[in-house]
Amino acid sequence: MAAPKIDPMHQFQIAPVFGGELDATPFLFTNSALWMLIVLFTIMLFMAGGMKRQLVPGRWQAAVESLTGFVDNITRANIGPEGRAYLPWVFTAFIFILFSNWMGAMPLALVGPHPFTVTSQFTITGVLSITSFAIVLGVGFWKHGLHFFSLFVPHGTPLAIKFFIAPIEFISFLVKPFSLGLRPFIAMFAGHILLDVFGNFVVQGLNAGGPMGYLITGLCFIFLVGVNALELLIGAIQAFVFALLTSLYIKDSVHLH
Repeated sequence: MAAPKIDPMHQFQIAPVFGGELDATPFLFTNSALWMLIVLFTIMLFMAGGMKRQLVPGRWQAAVESLTGFVDNITRANIGPEGRAYLPWVFTAFIFILFSNWMGAMPLALVGPHPFTVTSQFTITGVLSITSFAIVLGVGFWKHGLHFFSLFVPHGTPLAIKFFIAPIEFISFLVKPFSLGLRPFIAMFAGHILLDVFGNFVVQGLNAGGPMGYLITGLCFIFLVGVNALELLIGAIQAFVFALLTSLYIKDSVHLH
């Protein structure tokens, strides 16, 4: 009997929840939309449980306050006192990426449907990135007007060098939103492919049987556990990096240099 074909890309396939095929209509309810709603519901449940404002906070309230305080420190440390105004968006992006990454790495398929990691789709992380840079541009032109373009000319640069520096800085600025959204997408995409491949190795080793098959299964399983733990860590790091870079880019638009 031929071994089943390994298809690590199947987990990223967007498909209608209620059957049918993807076509040009935008009104199909897909697995991606379903898991975004699940992530949103989980975040709302998590935040609601931590808003009791008890004098002596419980563990749930302490967890929520620690998370909000952590992101608040990121915005204040990088943007300054004005950072509080941008905390809602930075925190929203941070917690959405964090919960999406972690929920996508959970072994929920053991008791139900396979989780869909929405941050493994560049359309999702790209929209988050574009939103961040819409804020950056809006704040920059609102606070500084056309003087915002001085961001592309470092202070104190000699006039002869400005003509070379300005285009480079401008191109670098245009690349930032692409790299901001690409980073979490690549991390989740590559990590989940690795998990799927070694998960299939575990199954194939068990099906093969024999000492060598069980040895390979054991080694792959240990590696799989380690990669899964690393995936959870990377998921948290990517959420932190996105929040940090967003704060730094907003800082540039607020203070220019």
